Amino acid sequence: MSQTVDRALSILPLLAEGPADLGRVADRLGVHKSTALRLLRTLHEHGLVYRQSDQRYRLGARLFALAQEAMENLDIREIAHPHLMRLNEACGHTVHLAVYEEGEVLYIDKVDSRYPVRMYSRIGKPVAITVAAVAKLLLADLPEPERRALADKFDYPLYTPRSTPNAPAFLRELEKVREQGWATDLGGHEESINCVAAPIRGADGRVVAAMSVSAPNVVVTAEELLTLLPQVRRTADAISGEYSGRTPVGDPE
Repeated sequence: MSQTVDRALSILPLLAEGPADLGRVADRLGVHKSTALRLLRTLHEHGLVYRQSDQRYRLGARLFALAQEAMENLDIREIAHPHLMRLNEACGHTVHLAVYEEGEVLYIDKVDSRYPVRMYSRIGKPVAITVAAVAKLLLADLPEPERRALADKFDYPLYTPRSTPNAPAFLRELEKVREQGWATDLGGHEESINCVAAPIRGADGRVVAAMSVSAPNVVVTAEELLTLLPQVRRTADAISGEYSGRTPVGDPE
């Protein structure tokens, strides 16, 4: 049975390359045409494969509907939270998760630091979009015309002397973030708070969320916080792998 399932599932990536006839499917699977036909018929009955008028097979509409439904039901917060907790336990600092929605970047999860100093950020609250590290990552992934349009309409509050002063500077910062694959806010919003962030990507490689580690200067210096960058990026990559389905979570007990 497992071999049959394996063979049937092997047909799908073949058809993702383009329509294929029965002979090509059989050759790819290394089976007789009658076996390949049985597998294709079963997949066709479930709407996962469609037979064209030229007798070639392609992926069925039901497969795309299932994929879309699965993506819509994925909860990035639920997937990310255990990873954020582990990072918080390892470093002790505040960990955030943020997404871009309708022109705003919002915190959707937060794990507080272990020390008495607390950050004022709140779940559901928009971030300071022109300076926050998570915002830079999320906006840097947008197409260039959209980045420029947003940059032109933003205000640029000078929260501190390190705040982003204007649209050209913001666009330069976004380009830098695109190139390096991570972002920082070193006293740009609050002089005493530093932050380092990494992107979380979906199956298509696009940034779907961003996570960060933040800490006040009285606890660690900016230089000390930056040493956590590899750990932050590993955590983001682990979340990306689970969210996109590249990394198995493990077999159920």
